[in-house]
Amino acid sequence: MAKIKIKTNRGAKKRFKITANGKVVHYKANKSHILTSKARKRKNKLKKSVVVNSADAMNIKRLVPYL
Repeated sequence: MAKIKIKTNRGAKKRFKITANGKVVHYKANKSHILTSKARKRKNKLKKSVVVNSADAMNIKRLVPYL
């Protein structure tokens, strides 16, 4: 018997990527508006992607099983 296919969570698919090594990566928040009051250094640091905490990664991998 074939396994039942799992639906991908569309919101999670847009927010997270899985690297070749299987780590989950996301971009930082607070980079969309009210940027005039934020320092350039702070805005530059918000550009970079970050590896998700291992405790949260398991839940995210369940939401996006086929990435």
